Amino acid sequence: MRNDSHYAMNVFEGVDWSDRGAYMQARHGISAAAADDTPADPNRVVIDPDYASVSGRSVRVIGWLANEKDRRIYREGEDSGEDQ
Repeated sequence: MRNDSHYAMNVFEGVDWSDRGAYMQARHGISAAAADDTPADPNRVVIDPDYASVSGRSVRVIGWLANEKDRRIYREGEDSGEDQ
């Protein structure tokens, strides 16, 4: 599920928040502008495809605040020696 190896630093040119920007703000209190910093976070976790994606085309990038499931994925990645 988690595959960060093909996402080198700065590979994300931009994030399309047209479908989820308002949701992120309402649900998590995180603006699209603040969330745009996450892809550049050197300690980020990339889940590709996003396990919650209906289309299968979304990528989940975790760089800070996260739900319990995502925090567990992050911790398990650290324990297994995988790249963040």
